[in-house]
Amino acid sequence: MLDVLFGNMPLVLLTAGLILMALEALSPGAHLIVIGVALVGAGLVGVLFPPAASPFVLAALTLLVGLVATYVYREFDFYGGKGTAQTKDSGSLAGSTGYATETITTREGEVKLDEGGFAPYYSARTTSGTIDEGEEIIVLDPGGGNVLTVESLESLGEDDIDRALAEGAASDADADDDESVEPTTERETEKSS
Repeated sequence: MLDVLFGNMPLVLLTAGLILMALEALSPGAHLIVIGVALVGAGLVGVLFPPAASPFVLAALTLLVGLVATYVYREFDFYGGKGTAQTKDSGSLAGSTGYATETITTREGEVKLDEGGFAPYYSARTTSGTIDEGEEIIVLDPGGGNVLTVESLESLGEDDIDRALAEGAASDADADDDESVEPTTERETEKSS
């Protein structure tokens, strides 16, 4: 029995690797792809180059291919970009924007957040008035992530910071206009008279 197993070790590794890769396709994120690639790589080398089919060489090849597969898997993060696939806490929802998918009142409503993750739909309430379906919203209080307190972007209007920035921009523009008019000197005034 062992003689048959060791004689066909490259085929056993290739088959086991393909099975693990198929399981990864059924259950993405299980990290079976790294082990599957390592076994398939070692099995292919053993099938294509029979002198390399000894158990020790195949074990070394499995380890080597596994290390390379792990590096590639972590470096390129095929499941959604570095860090973006991580779950966020409810505090990170504050300041998020989106739109109302149904009318929001102080008692009911639903929103879809632009950066809401896997399930971007949340129950929402407003502190005053109503927000019509389709209006853009901003999350004021995540409320533990279950029910968000939101407000319409249009109703927020201009706050103290916006007014201060506008005043600063206006005073900068006035200063630029004053500098563009060159002051006349006494000599220029005497020459023109």
